[in-house]
Amino acid sequence: MQSDHLLQLYVLERDRMERQIARRIGCTSLARDIVHDIFLRLWERATRLNGEPAAYLSRCARNAAVDHLRAEQTRARVLAEAARRNEGLHAPSAEDAVGARDALQRIDLALLALPEKTRHIFLLNRVHGRSFSEIAGAFGMSERAVAKHMAKAVAACAAAAEAGA
Repeated sequence: MQSDHLLQLYVLERDRMERQIARRIGCTSLARDIVHDIFLRLWERATRLNGEPAAYLSRCARNAAVDHLRAEQTRARVLAEAARRNEGLHAPSAEDAVGARDALQRIDLALLALPEKTRHIFLLNRVHGRSFSEIAGAFGMSERAVAKHMAKAVAACAAAAEAGA
């Protein structure tokens, strides 16, 4: 796709996509970031949009919003489970809580920076509990390729977690 054409699409569709995503996730600034990520991926891949670009972009926006909401639900579930396990233990200090929140934000940003396919594979495995063989079948790739994507995602998360330590 030519960058001029993509720029025109961005100018025409950005506001609509931001509203669409913000309605789903409830945050306009995060919706803006997600729209930027969508267009960045399109630009990086030089994707040619056949047919109706607005419909394709709407589907991209919907999928990105759903991915974000799933990740948020998973984070909430993990935090709730950790809280249940830690009941009766000493309460973390405010400094520990801030450090944990910062680490989670760094990991979240690291996941958002991954290529879409790698992030999707990681979420399917870690959030939805899919095996490498199930993911490989869904994506039409080998289990070894899935393992490489997972290694890349896990390394990015580990690096993000260590960055604040």
